[in-house]
Amino acid sequence: MSAKTVAIACDHAGFNLKSVLKQDLEDLGYTPLDLGTNGPESVDYPDFGQALGEAIADGRADMGVLVCGSGIGISIAANRNPAVRAAVVTNSLTAQLSRQHNDANVVCFGERLVGSEIARNAMKVFLETEFEGGRHARRVDKLSVTP
Repeated sequence: MSAKTVAIACDHAGFNLKSVLKQDLEDLGYTPLDLGTNGPESVDYPDFGQALGEAIADGRADMGVLVCGSGIGISIAANRNPAVRAAVVTNSLTAQLSRQHNDANVVCFGERLVGSEIARNAMKVFLETEFEGGRHARRVDKLSVTP
């Protein structure tokens, strides 16, 4: 079991999937840091992407999970923080490659686009996959800073 803290956040369009993924984090032995939102009432996704980015940057979380309607808006918000490498994934292969090749530290899902079982499996693969380094390391170094 891992002792890693994983931040998790969403907007209103990702609330249902976030609830499922948060429970999976606990079941997998991670400590979830829930940054909201906490219901289906309309909110602004940039606020939650920013909050998660700050949690990665200041060391409160090792990795993150974000959910909005498409996964795109909230990933853009998170990626504004130079400590974040957020990737929108649609299946376990894109989750694996985002870790192996890009050292992504935040996985993003679109609740309106990806079914919960696919997201659950992709999140597990994302969390369990290591960065390959090697030729990818110099490219990742050009993307952002590590906290």
